[in-house]
Amino acid sequence: MNQALIELLNKKDYEFITIKEICKKAGVNRSTFYLHYDNVEDLLLETIENINKNFLSYFTENHNSITKKINTNNKNELIFITPEYLLPYLNYIKENKVVFQVSVKHPYIMQSLNKYNYLKANILFPIFNKFSINEKERGYYSAYYINGVYAVIEEWINNGCKEEIDFISNIIIKCVRPFEDVNENKRNKT
Repeated sequence: MNQALIELLNKKDYEFITIKEICKKAGVNRSTFYLHYDNVEDLLLETIENINKNFLSYFTENHNSITKKINTNNKNELIFITPEYLLPYLNYIKENKVVFQVSVKHPYIMQSLNKYNYLKANILFPIFNKFSINEKERGYYSAYYINGVYAVIEEWINNGCKEEIDFISNIIIKCVRPFEDVNENKRNKT
């Protein structure tokens, strides 16, 4: 039923989705729906919780290695806008394109902000500490960084994730680090 709700949200606004439509799409009867949920909002909350757990677990897989790098590496080694870090996340987005299309269409309902708050608290702010960026400025730096990267990803999602993942990764890198040659970075790593 979670998947049925996501597919329906991709086609219409939440307010107009009925239990009957969800049941039909999921191939279950109404009694099965009511066995698990009292209403559509309960299903929505469960769906969001599952999406958030899945998405955040993807970040936490790399969290320990990122945390170690933040704590042990010097400043010039703390560049996380690289293909090494971007490609897995972009692959995740492409593999779950429908969920992200819904998230772009309904950011408030899908609680997209929660995902970015995790990123700020667990990755960006520790890096800002390392660079001695004061607390007053951190919100602005993270807003610029996250919203800029998100805008590129949102455009890609709106285009149906048609462009290759490497292409989008390079666009993000060029936007964040405009004076570096992306291909030169690849050659230096090999």
